[in-house]
Amino acid sequence: MHLYIKNMVCPRCITAVLNELEQMNLTVNSVELGEAEITNELTPEEQRHLEQSLKKLGFEIIEDRKSRIIEQVKNEIVYLVHHSDEILKTNLSSWLAERLNYDYTYLSNLFSEVEATTIEKYYITQRIEKVKELLVYDELSLAEIAFSLGYSSAAYLSSQFKKVTGLTPTFYKSIKEIKRRNISEL
Repeated sequence: MHLYIKNMVCPRCITAVLNELEQMNLTVNSVELGEAEITNELTPEEQRHLEQSLKKLGFEIIEDRKSRIIEQVKNEIVYLVHHSDEILKTNLSSWLAERLNYDYTYLSNLFSEVEATTIEKYYITQRIEKVKELLVYDELSLAEIAFSLGYSSAAYLSSQFKKVTGLTPTFYKSIKEIKRRNISEL
């Protein structure tokens, strides 16, 4: 039995879902971002219990097909940006269509209709969040960050960062350093 689960975005989410399934004594075949496969068929009571347990952790079981597809798109993008060293050798639309086995036009229209934003904007937002994280770590230069995330240049990354956040990467980093210092002084 496949379970499609909303809001799974990291390895800790996988562990949390796995723990809940095991606490219910379910036989777990696999747990990945956005889905779990179990051997057991759930009774209606077990289904309600699982839904309640997952909801307490911030997750939801997704029942309808369209919502599952949208969640798959999000999970693939989150995986690509935050958990993979893969740099797209093709465009995002081809990559998603291949990964999800759907026509990209269908994915794009469905995503825009339900999420009120485009897949491309969602992807850019995720990339900018990753840039923020890397800026705060202060281990890579802006050029190295740009290269690691597949940007054509540090200048293009800076331009996109400013367009999305309203701040330059340098200014953003300085604000985070000030906040970090203030917290450590408490």
